[in-house]
Amino acid sequence: MIFVTGSAGFIGSNFVSMWLEKKKGPVISYDKLTYAGNRNNLNSFLENSKHTFFEGDICQIDNLLNLFREYEPKFIVNFAAESHVDRSITSPHIFFKNNVMGTLSLFEACRQYYSELSENRKDDFRILQISTDEVYGSLSLEEKSFTEENRFKPNSPYSASKASADHIARSYYFTFSLPVLISNCSNNYGPFQHPEKIIPLTILNLLSGRKIPLYGDGRQIRDWIFVKDNCEAQLKILEKGINGEVYNVGGDNEKENIEVVELICEILQEMKPSPASKSYKDLISFVEDRPGHDYRYSIDNSKISGQLGWKPKVPFRSGLQKTVEWYLNNSNWVKEILEK
Repeated sequence: MIFVTGSAGFIGSNFVSMWLEKKKGPVISYDKLTYAGNRNNLNSFLENSKHTFFEGDICQIDNLLNLFREYEPKFIVNFAAESHVDRSITSPHIFFKNNVMGTLSLFEACRQYYSELSENRKDDFRILQISTDEVYGSLSLEEKSFTEENRFKPNSPYSASKASADHIARSYYFTFSLPVLISNCSNNYGPFQHPEKIIPLTILNLLSGRKIPLYGDGRQIRDWIFVKDNCEAQLKILEKGINGEVYNVGGDNEKENIEVVELICEILQEMKPSPASKSYKDLISFVEDRPGHDYRYSIDNSKISGQLGWKPKVPFRSGLQKTVEWYLNNSNWVKEILEK
């Protein structure tokens, strides 16, 4: 039995889907269903007898603890988080409430639940905290990729809130001996991603003939990973990782934002040519940079590759083609998200 928070979000729903496809066992999925948590993301397995959904907030300790006691999960994976940097700049309090106090509440419920387990069940129990490479700050072109030894240098309210959540997870491992693992992953992309993120935003703007806003000169660099590759990595960490350890997860795909957007334009031109023989690239528009915008993220996968034998499999162009195709084929999902 696994308990997944944030299960109706982008990565969480992909993880639950993968878990069920691999027949790993029953899933309890738990989500607050905010703007980013869409119950429709779970439609393909809502009727699956191995899947049970509960609407709830990770800030609710008693609710979590009651569910833990009733369903007795072996694994708990925390995908629940506010994750959009722009929103964290305009509404930082929400990010610290949900990402920091929510994580604290979840770990406190886990601590109480763990204390009630038999020694045999304690040996099997694990908690995986899902985090981001943004906690490490920003890199120059000359600097080496992030390793698990990099110190935290968060530059946005979002990354600061996730760094705080990571510290909470670490403290519960050392103070309370909870079997905790932490994963810091790079930028994900793929099906079910909220349209406010750069890749789906670009796809949908192009289809509607709207401008594609790129911050600054568009030369910021991100390490992109296809969401299913990331889910495979999280499963490896959960099942094979060493308690108390941190694992960085990257896609080995460092791309400038402008490069990503131009590639989407090319792929979409092949799948659904721009009307009137115009180029999709004509819609690219540079806008004023956002405050504290990190220049470059880059993940060193050496630890997870060496210890757990995981490597990303999906080439960037192939993953991007799958993503564009998914958004082309799921206009009703997009419409419902935008109306939420």
